Amino acid sequence: MRDPYEVLGVQRSASAAAIKSAYRKLAKKHHPDNNQKDPKAAERFSEVNSANEIIGDEDKRKQFDRGEIDADGKPRFQGFPGGGRGQPRSGFSQGFGGAAGPGAGAQGFGTGGGNFEDILNSMFGGSAPRGARGGAQTFEFDNGGFAPPDLDLNVAMTVSLEESVRGAEKRVRLPSGKELNVKVPAGVTAGQQIRLKGQGESAPGHRPGDLLLTISIATHPYFKVDGSDLRVDLPITLYEAVLGAKVRVPTLSGAIELSIPKNTSSGRTFRLKGKGLPKANGVSGDLYYITRVMLPDGNDAELEALMEKWRADHPYNPRSDMG
Repeated sequence: MRDPYEVLGVQRSASAAAIKSAYRKLAKKHHPDNNQKDPKAAERFSEVNSANEIIGDEDKRKQFDRGEIDADGKPRFQGFPGGGRGQPRSGFSQGFGGAAGPGAGAQGFGTGGGNFEDILNSMFGGSAPRGARGGAQTFEFDNGGFAPPDLDLNVAMTVSLEESVRGAEKRVRLPSGKELNVKVPAGVTAGQQIRLKGQGESAPGHRPGDLLLTISIATHPYFKVDGSDLRVDLPITLYEAVLGAKVRVPTLSGAIELSIPKNTSSGRTFRLKGKGLPKANGVSGDLYYITRVMLPDGNDAELEALMEKWRADHPYNPRSDMG
């Protein structure tokens, strides 16, 4: 395989975050599902994943930079201890060359370097052959502990406030173009994640990753979320504030009538217990209505005349305690 840095298009000094970003972009670009008419897409996709297995893992990247493993993740030959790089130990050549030295026995391995298992230990960093000593040997090597690529896919999902409370079934479109029906559980909160096993990205030779849906809750036109409580600015007319009235107000479970008593000032708060958002303990928060007295749009000469007379006959100062 080519140099993994070259495959991912990053410098050797690139940060781990830059490598991960480059890998994700190339993996999406060359994913076979997105290039069904390109027969070489799978090969490029595999090469990108292999490169990420090397330099996307901190330990393997250090091994590669030190020259201990190659671009395929295989150990490089480092030479024999004591003789310098590429130089055999004293006595090792005698065992294979036929020039018998002191202690040469039936196995044909020379002196000074120990037995064949010792030599293999020095060659392969302690990985001894599995099986009987001497004779035909079958060697088994592990994969070097390479970490699998990160195939989990993170996608944002926005739900309405009502959907977060009651639950819903939503259709989600993934970056690959694939669409899924997702069941949103009742009581989901902003920032919560829904994990769908095996619905993430895929790579040859690896199990598919998971799809992680991060929930956000859309801004509501009139409900304001305050922890588990809800708050609503409730506009009322001047005559409703003065004379009192019954007005229809929204709740998460449908509209109800709220009694506004006479002489209600703007900013007065009314509370409906248990009509807010559900809590973890099964108890719901409260719903608060804050009145806002609204005057009619435009100039009203009749209202102005009434207020002038009222001001003359019934003066009062609601700011008297403010100095």
